[in-house]
Amino acid sequence: MEAAPAIRTSSASSVASRPSRLLAGPSSGHARALAALPPPRAVASSRAPLVVSSPPPTAPAYAKVDRSGRFCSPRAARELALMISYAACLEGTDVVRLFDRRISARREPGFVFDKACLLSYNHMSFGGGPLEVGTEEEAEKLTSQNEKDSANEAEVLSAPPKLVYNNFVLRLSRELLVAVAGGWDKHVDIINKITPQTWKDEPVARILELCILHIAMAEMTSKGTPHKVVINEAVDLAKRFCDGGAPRVINGCLRTFVKDHFDITGTSQAAETKA
Repeated sequence: MEAAPAIRTSSASSVASRPSRLLAGPSSGHARALAALPPPRAVASSRAPLVVSSPPPTAPAYAKVDRSGRFCSPRAARELALMISYAACLEGTDVVRLFDRRISARREPGFVFDKACLLSYNHMSFGGGPLEVGTEEEAEKLTSQNEKDSANEAEVLSAPPKLVYNNFVLRLSRELLVAVAGGWDKHVDIINKITPQTWKDEPVARILELCILHIAMAEMTSKGTPHKVVINEAVDLAKRFCDGGAPRVINGCLRTFVKDHFDITGTSQAAETKA
């Protein structure tokens, strides 16, 4: 089994040879292995009032596991596409080739995966803001739960994809990555125009965010998914794996993308011009 993904960024179809303008160079502390790093969570404070991160929702917003015990939702496909895109950028390789390599990778001898982890995993866990608690006991309980959730997420995201995702998710994720590769150069030009200057000044620190933009733009232009659905999903991914004001910026960037590149019927202007 290959190591858990970690992400860097350059051109999807020619990543190894030519870094893109917004996505180049190895990232530092921010660019870690997405599969092994769940969202950051706050730590309990020793002063009163005690503050820990709010616990994740107790149940997912929609069914996520099929009869085979594997993830089956489009959210899982987008999350997997992000994980592979992030890893491809860090490795400087083609996103589709990396996806295929991960899918066909042999398991390590003796590797055992407990599918019960999937039932505890929550695609809708966003960490949340600080939560005040009244006692050290409550703080320790919440911190312990956060640690368990983080360990569970790392276990799930680092497992072989075929053990975690059903065929629908694997197929959809690959289709998204093919679209990402095909539209990469064009979307880099657009991203250069619509992202804030701070992101352009330090693109290595924004690899996750830029990958989310690429995936969302690719899905809009190639899959015909309603814009509102794609934007909401992209914002949720940003809430889950990014920090700061990233969800708000991604929301604004994608709305600008839709406004400038789609007509009122939702048809891509580029597609109309080609036709």
